Amino acid sequence: MSSRRIFAAVAAGALALGLSACSSGGVESGSGSTEPTSLEQIKDAGSIVVGTEGTYRPFSYHEGGAGDLTGYDVEVVTAVADKLGVDVKFEETQWDGIFAGLEAGRFDIIANQVSINDEREEKYTMTEPYTISPGVVIVAKDNTDISSLDDLSGKTTAQSLTSNWHDVATTAGANVEDVEGWAQAVELLQQGRVDATVNDKLTYLDYLKQQPDAGIKVAAELDDVSRNAFALKKGSDDLADAINKALDDLRAGGTLAEISDKYFGSDVSQ
Repeated sequence: MSSRRIFAAVAAGALALGLSACSSGGVESGSGSTEPTSLEQIKDAGSIVVGTEGTYRPFSYHEGGAGDLTGYDVEVVTAVADKLGVDVKFEETQWDGIFAGLEAGRFDIIANQVSINDEREEKYTMTEPYTISPGVVIVAKDNTDISSLDDLSGKTTAQSLTSNWHDVATTAGANVEDVEGWAQAVELLQQGRVDATVNDKLTYLDYLKQQPDAGIKVAAELDDVSRNAFALKKGSDDLADAINKALDDLRAGGTLAEISDKYFGSDVSQ
């Protein structure tokens, strides 16, 4: 499951910026070509055009709704572009149309917490992940009854009906109370009306960053892990290789850990 789906409830509207970058090789970077994007084209253009939502906190958003574009994904891809020696230009678009925009050549890559799965790897060139997020069982801070997924059997959890975590909790034998999303689930947990909720660790970390006295904790991490990466047009292999090299350097140098800590208080990059 994509972690962007978990945060989707907080996204509202999208801002459109008509940005493009030109290449001297006859095919312009991010300007409509459906062919694979090469590293040479990016270098010739002097910039990489990035598709992102701009309404997806804390990954890609405008502080206060009107400030500069910022967020975890924005900072990571900007650092990658710096390693490649090019500028970064953002084109904001709604999630529902973001892959169509990539395929149409409106931008060179997507930076928007795209989860790696078989279907996407078949259709697109995916980089190595820059976000790793396991599923977690979340309970009240004073709860000592739950320390594993199996302990949810017979307990009550709050889960979004459209989330795959609903199925995980149900399979574990929990009595699931359907909710609209994370905000309602954590409210019921804090009120003591449910015993736990199963969700993505990124969701938990982001919430705890904003609400450090929330009175909740992770009781167990699950084997189900979300691996999120940049998506490129199929066949953009040398560009993906260069991005992977940049990510390796940023990870080794501690930059990814620093960006992670800024937004989540923890290293979610590996």
